[in-house]
Amino acid sequence: MTVYQAFILGVIQGVTELLPISSSAHLNIIPWMFGWNIPDSFDVALHLGTLLSIGLYFYKDWIELIKEGFKVFGDKSKILEKYTKQSKKCKMFWYIVCATIPGGIIGFLLDHFYGDSLAEMPLLIATMLIIMGIILYIVDKKAPKKTEYEEMNFIQTFLIGLSQSIAFIPGVSRSGITMTAGRLMGVSREGSAKYSFMLSTPIVLAASLYKAKDFVMDVPFTVGVTTSTVVGLLVIKFLLNYLKKGNFKVFATYRVIVGIVVILIST
Repeated sequence: MTVYQAFILGVIQGVTELLPISSSAHLNIIPWMFGWNIPDSFDVALHLGTLLSIGLYFYKDWIELIKEGFKVFGDKSKILEKYTKQSKKCKMFWYIVCATIPGGIIGFLLDHFYGDSLAEMPLLIATMLIIMGIILYIVDKKAPKKTEYEEMNFIQTFLIGLSQSIAFIPGVSRSGITMTAGRLMGVSREGSAKYSFMLSTPIVLAASLYKAKDFVMDVPFTVGVTTSTVVGLLVIKFLLNYLKKGNFKVFATYRVIVGIVVILIST
């Protein structure tokens, strides 16, 4: 692959992974449309870039979560009792851990057995873009906005985490399904987005470590990872600011339009 292709895909990854519009759909559709031959491992490398952007943007949050989360082990004889008295950051750390495990395992198994074959079905990708776009719009419009990120409870965080297990289907979007689930649970738009970003960190990190042996550390790899990191930082800042007053309608509309275009091209 060329440096130019790596740069374009890095921009696409930085934008589409963090907005609820499906990076897997775009990273499969663009090479398909232009006849690019992209190594499978490069997709994970690009996700490493957006993982770095999330880590850089929320590094203070993660430091505080980890510190507070492990304070509970100070007195091993009363772990449960101490947990109930711990700070919201401590609880959020363990919420994320508990939400990641089942969603990550189920998603990994489904992706392992079906992921490669689904990535070669543009009509399926287009259909999922449209369906999930419509669902996102309806849920976002009807759902209440009563819970902020800091006030989320275990049930909310766990079910949102579980929802990401179906993100192995190209076109669903991991950020899209988790933000939709968050809104369905009554979490605010900004809170849903932040939790979606935080929740993605351990799963993408695990996938990157698992696929690291397949990475080709060349110039295109460096360009793709760097580009997706920089663009990702800008997109995170944009989305969190936008959702303070805006809604998900524009992203839902975009998904439907792209889905229709792909259907027209592939038929």
